[in-house]
Amino acid sequence: MSAEPKKAHNFIQSLIEDAVVKGAHTGTVVTRFPPEPNGYLHVGHAKAICLNFGIANTFGGECNLRFDDTNPEKESQEYINAIKADVEWLGYQWQGKVHFASDYFDALYNFAEELIERGHAYVCALSADEMADFRGSLKEPGRNSPYRERAVEENLKLFGQMRDGDFQNGEMVLRAKIDMASPNINMRDPILYRIRYAEHHQTGNKWCIYPMYDFTHPISDALEGITHSLCTLEFEDHRPLYDWVLDNISVPCHPRQIEFARLNLNYTITSKRKLKRLVDEHIVDGWDDPRMPTISGLRRRGYTPESLRTFCDMIGVNKAGGTVDVGMLEFAIREDLNIRSPRAMCVMRPLKVTLTNYPADKTETLVLPVHPQNPDMGSREVTWSQTLFIDREDFVLEAPRKWKRLAPDQAVRMRGGYVMTCREIIRDQSGEIVELKCEYDENTLGVNPEGYKPNGVIHWVSATDSVECDINMYDRLFNAETPDSDKEGDMLDHLNSQSLVVLKGARVERNLALPASDLPYQFEREGYFFFDQKLTENAGKPVFNRTVTLRDSWGK
Repeated sequence: MSAEPKKAHNFIQSLIEDAVVKGAHTGTVVTRFPPEPNGYLHVGHAKAICLNFGIANTFGGECNLRFDDTNPEKESQEYINAIKADVEWLGYQWQGKVHFASDYFDALYNFAEELIERGHAYVCALSADEMADFRGSLKEPGRNSPYRERAVEENLKLFGQMRDGDFQNGEMVLRAKIDMASPNINMRDPILYRIRYAEHHQTGNKWCIYPMYDFTHPISDALEGITHSLCTLEFEDHRPLYDWVLDNISVPCHPRQIEFARLNLNYTITSKRKLKRLVDEHIVDGWDDPRMPTISGLRRRGYTPESLRTFCDMIGVNKAGGTVDVGMLEFAIREDLNIRSPRAMCVMRPLKVTLTNYPADKTETLVLPVHPQNPDMGSREVTWSQTLFIDREDFVLEAPRKWKRLAPDQAVRMRGGYVMTCREIIRDQSGEIVELKCEYDENTLGVNPEGYKPNGVIHWVSATDSVECDINMYDRLFNAETPDSDKEGDMLDHLNSQSLVVLKGARVERNLALPASDLPYQFEREGYFFFDQKLTENAGKPVFNRTVTLRDSWGK
């Protein structure tokens, strides 16, 4: 029995609730997530996943995972494995076994023969160019193919020959016989089957003809008992064809197709074809590059499934298209990590500090909270020693007004440690500052100094008890709001040259040599950073990816 639905928060849920109340829908709500295995899933697919599985969960129903694998030339097992991992990582589990459109290839062929027998489909030998010419335009009706009135027996024979490999690629297609004058071009005798000599990752070389999406999708839905087929708005004009297919064959049920607006993010590409180009041309380091909007890329960057689900809930589900500010996505991860991320100190651009009045052979263990606002997360230990590192950006020779860091003869509080004052600057032969000689105040651990006031608080690490690491400062891949909108230009013209800045030789607390947390750390005063296991294995030292800055600083 279906669970009591939650209060409606999108129009699809409202439609289903109304249907239940009016008796138009009874029984279990069954949805499906039907990705094509021709690339990795991106953040737009995350919205579709959350919607399809969320609707099923809301009504105590079921959601299938079904791969639309009707184009073997562009598909692979790698993509299938990645998609399954992404769905599970987001926190969802499909009903029963994984489904494939190829599971139904035999049934689809039989349904195609049924259409032929009913006089609703025919084999056409027009070339692609001829077919485009015969199709007409938005202002002019199409013209009937000269092959449209073949006899049923001839069509069945030719279709069988297509299946048996008697024709070459593009020589023959099977088309629906609907209406070449329809104002909806999708209804002008669309192609149902085409010849493709390509080995399929599930069926091998059994087939040399493959069904089109608009034929496969409704039948697959019906065979699986899908009740609500949720699609993005570009399929709205395809809905009449979806219904036509099901109305003209013997299927066990007729699912309802409902369309919603797809997710468009500014400064982001969400076309799998264009994302694949970035991968193929080595603009990025694979589908899981942390600059990519793929789910695997976001995961490697440090995004959490909770943050993506929250983001999808924030943007909602509606019929109106539009573009969402990527700042909302960044807000969602900041809010999540601010509450849950352990803290640590990392010096991005180390500058040596020697405490001249601290013994060279002495060290102290200081205890700092893992999370200042969450005592239950415990504490961590850091080492105080004579030689420390601070960030070069925390020191200036001439302090500007309201400067809250270190300068000559000025004092600062070291985070969780003592107050120190800069007394001397050491330069190398080229004049670059390489070391600061400072004095620490031994009476300032945990208390304010007497007679003077520190000029702010800065982070630090011990030179003897910290670990060298690399930092990948990731930022947005494109510097234009709509990088692919210029039809005369190229999206690559809008690449952000600062989308990746690698900082070598950074220093981090020793306990992050092998981080215990599977969450990003907040590097105090710097941002949120995630341990990159993949790059660490190659580098031989820890590598951290910046997930997001502490604040929205884009364009400022």
